[in-house]
Amino acid sequence: MHTVKDEGGLRRAALVGLNTGRTGEDFERSMKELAELAEAAGIEPAAVFTQSLPRVNTGYYIGSGKISEIAAYLGMTGTDLVIVDSQLTPMQLRNLGNAMKCEVLDRTALILKIFSERARTREARLQVDYARLTYLLPRLAGMHDELGRQGGASGSMSNRGAGEKKIELDRRLIEQRMAQLRRELDEVEMERNTQRRARMRSGIKRVSLVGYTNAGKSTILNGVLSLYGTEAGKLVYEEDMLFATLDTSIRRIEPGGGLQPFLLTDTVGFIDHLPATLVKAFRSTLEETKYADLLMIVSDISDPDFREHLKVTIQTLEEIGAGSIPRFYVFNKADQLGEFRSDAVSVPGMREDDRRITISAKSQEDIKRLVEAIEEALTAGHTACTLLIPYAEGQIINTLKKGSDMRILSYTDTGTLVSAMLTADEIERYKAYLK
Repeated sequence: MHTVKDEGGLRRAALVGLNTGRTGEDFERSMKELAELAEAAGIEPAAVFTQSLPRVNTGYYIGSGKISEIAAYLGMTGTDLVIVDSQLTPMQLRNLGNAMKCEVLDRTALILKIFSERARTREARLQVDYARLTYLLPRLAGMHDELGRQGGASGSMSNRGAGEKKIELDRRLIEQRMAQLRRELDEVEMERNTQRRARMRSGIKRVSLVGYTNAGKSTILNGVLSLYGTEAGKLVYEEDMLFATLDTSIRRIEPGGGLQPFLLTDTVGFIDHLPATLVKAFRSTLEETKYADLLMIVSDISDPDFREHLKVTIQTLEEIGAGSIPRFYVFNKADQLGEFRSDAVSVPGMREDDRRITISAKSQEDIKRLVEAIEEALTAGHTACTLLIPYAEGQIINTLKKGSDMRILSYTDTGTLVSAMLTADEIERYKAYLK
């Protein structure tokens, strides 16, 4: 156990971790991240307790001796919250709370708390609420003693039979609320699919910023928006903390100067052991990544654990079905580091042909280099073509303008002569107009 300095003003908590065979480095990284999650939730880590055991205690998660040690600390300091660096079973959660006579949160509940506080859009709030209820439902039993009391008649009416227990009533109400949320989420997903189909029909390229939480994705999006004169209202919220933003933001970028426009999407950050309830609830949001033409995997190279974060990101992309999309690794926060060689970085899942760039999102010059690199990546495999578009089919020119680097060469008697960079699919689609 070691104590953490009291900063004052925040609710204080004891952090608890159990190592059942992980390397010391991996375990320390997980505990450090737990402290950062607590701070992101507005909770001050007051002390850290760790224990090594060959296996998890099925009833209490940790051993009885460690429970007594933590309980003594809570009694001496008045700390009334314990946060455990794992997802606890309902029985473990109940037993630990009773043994230490305090509120106990596991890692999943802590992340859900952060998501609940940060969700801004209607879709994000619905997703978080659904995930929270999914987590809560199997943990109703034993959460409060009063949940077990009968809700039926008493006195002379008591022989009519026991009424519905409060826990049963709560479970039924939660299930009803979850069904309502599922219907609302399905409606939102239909709207998102309609918008996605419209974007895909436009032909404009789609680029998604993905990566570990707090790697600088929102800062990069704002940097691109600011560089190209977008009004301040289009900027997204950014903050140096875990899960500062949860909402998916899509912005149209028009660099000009011969560079083609594209859609840039900022997505929710990943984290190790992201709760399955959240992955399921945020399914439609995460699926935006599956339809990107290019994934910009952002990594904070000033973080000593950035390689592990990259592994988690690559694994998560594979799990959501986005593993085959072309990738571009963006090694961010170069201003906080000395010499860095991106070509020396190697983690499982990285491909030799994946592009790489090292930048500082705070540097306009680096943002310019990044946008030029995006253009180069998006046009890789394109062919310069000349097409004659009949005047009666002018909508094709509008489509080409939106999705590629197109220039009008001249107007002829039979149509408009244009040049454009086309993919193999586009060449097949417009082969009747090729010159």
